[in-house]
Amino acid sequence: MSREDIDEHLRFAAELGVAGVSRDPRWRVRRADGDRPQSVPRVSPECPQPGPADTADTAPLAFARNQTEALAAVRADIGDCTRCKLHTLGRRQIVFGVGNPNADLMFVGEAPGADEDIQGEPFVGRAGQLLTKIIEAIGLTRDDVYIANVIKCRPPQNRNPEPDEVDRCEPFLFQQIDIVKPKVIVALGKFGAQTLLRTLDPISRLRGRVYSYRGAKLVPTFHPAYLLRNPASKREVWEDMKLVRSLLNAED
Repeated sequence: MSREDIDEHLRFAAELGVAGVSRDPRWRVRRADGDRPQSVPRVSPECPQPGPADTADTAPLAFARNQTEALAAVRADIGDCTRCKLHTLGRRQIVFGVGNPNADLMFVGEAPGADEDIQGEPFVGRAGQLLTKIIEAIGLTRDDVYIANVIKCRPPQNRNPEPDEVDRCEPFLFQQIDIVKPKVIVALGKFGAQTLLRTLDPISRLRGRVYSYRGAKLVPTFHPAYLLRNPASKREVWEDMKLVRSLLNAED
């Protein structure tokens, strides 16, 4: 590889937010609670750039030339993952993420369910069909957005992911966010919102506000699976999605 090729790759890496390369396992440690993003009513300042503790091993990204290649590199790095106990508890496959790698809007859920574990794609069951309708309600399609989960493997009986599982898997979500660079992130449901924001506040208290998160605006809302059980809450989700639409339409 020539010096010019190396320089070009490094420029692309810099555009993707890659600040360096390390295989030090300490780079997989989660941010301390005291550093969690702060919420503000409706608008918030840009959050600081992530430090080493927020990032998984960046080596696979060093020579990625665009978002598509960078996401593929992260997926390749995950491999047939055995980093936590979920690989011994019945998961069929990794459910990485899907959608537009240049999306302005990103949805983050909790973990794959049974349908997702079979098909290898997030939000493809009944809850996913409702999510598609929610996306279409603000004038977009699934091809316009990026969809991922905090956890890439299905927990048994769809239980909540456990702390050690989040510790192992969440850094890959950080990489997805930092590569896609969405303007707005929608955290779907209690677990997704609490995990991203490092809080135990209920989703009913978190929703309706805008948080600054890894260079994006984060809007928590109810999970589509919750709406299937509690259709009366669709009105609150519509209010949240109107807020999302206004943030997407706002000038940079």
